[in-house]
Amino acid sequence: MGENYGSGMKTIHGAASFLVSSDCVSLYVTQQGGHVAPVEFLLGERRVSPYALAPWEPGEIDAEMPVLLKNLRGDFFCLPFGPQAPGPPHGATANHEWKLISQSGGEILLEMEAADVFGNILKTVTLRPGETTIYYEHRISGVGGNFSYGTHPILDLSAIEDGAGRVSVSPFRWASVYPEVFSNPADGARQALERGAVFSELAAVPAMDGNLTDLTRYPARPGSDDLVMMVSEEATREQPFGWAAVLMDGYVWFSLKNSRDFPATMLWLSNGGRSAAPWNGQHTGRLGVEDVCSHFCDGVDVSRRDLLRGHGIATSRKFSENEPVSLRNIHAVVAVPEGFGLVRSIVPEGGDGVNLTDEYGRCVEAKVDWGFLNG
Repeated sequence: MGENYGSGMKTIHGAASFLVSSDCVSLYVTQQGGHVAPVEFLLGERRVSPYALAPWEPGEIDAEMPVLLKNLRGDFFCLPFGPQAPGPPHGATANHEWKLISQSGGEILLEMEAADVFGNILKTVTLRPGETTIYYEHRISGVGGNFSYGTHPILDLSAIEDGAGRVSVSPFRWASVYPEVFSNPADGARQALERGAVFSELAAVPAMDGNLTDLTRYPARPGSDDLVMMVSEEATREQPFGWAAVLMDGYVWFSLKNSRDFPATMLWLSNGGRSAAPWNGQHTGRLGVEDVCSHFCDGVDVSRRDLLRGHGIATSRKFSENEPVSLRNIHAVVAVPEGFGLVRSIVPEGGDGVNLTDEYGRCVEAKVDWGFLNG
């Protein structure tokens, strides 16, 4: 991982991709759609790759399908979030070509003139020496009107024993299973969770069979695809950011967000519940951990209807053509000792680190400039 990979583009999993690297991280960004994966982190002598690649390559599926599905992998930025008419699902940002503006050290700057939102988006992906951390910024200019948006990281837990992955998020004030049919039986799909069920604990979510199921353990519920959304508590001085964490095989992947910009976090639990092409029942053990300002996965038109206003929850944001908006996110990994459990909290440790505490009270520290989230 310490070698100099250089710059330029390579074809990775069937897609032309830019390479960005540091002494601790190596990642690829697809030119079409800006999907970030694979990503390799160096943890001591071990290399880990938590982000998912679709179990197909772009040239193996119907050419008429959107780039979003052809390149599906890792993380990508969605503006707007969800389907739209006209326009590709999850926006031009997740489907169209990004232009390389600059690349130096561990940073790449990409640009897009997004016709569907009539604006300019600058994507910056930054790696810092000595850190197993990825810093994302999407600077949006010239966009006017109300739009939904979000991140879309997909993790691969398919090689982990059932239930051995542990999933947690920062405290939330409202949470629900997607209220409509997420996996339509008419398409040969199946979901396990009760539609529209409101819950207060990830470990006790109503299932369609009348029982409660534990979403903190994954992979689980084989042959199903489900979606839940949790609305984060507002930031405080002691807890200035929202977070999500997934305990994998000897390490934790985690994300940090500014909860004012990204009010909710969604979990897409994709474990073979979609049998139609290109899924073909083979998209298993994948977990989307998506920070959003959106009405679940619904299209931008639904998000604009403000259906959760009774709960004080924003599902879209008003943009002004004359006021650029910077949306920032952090993803990172940290090694944990054997027996480390479900992450219960992630809090600041000074200005350049965070502490992760598990269900047993054990703590690990990760080097992260969490203040980056506030610009």
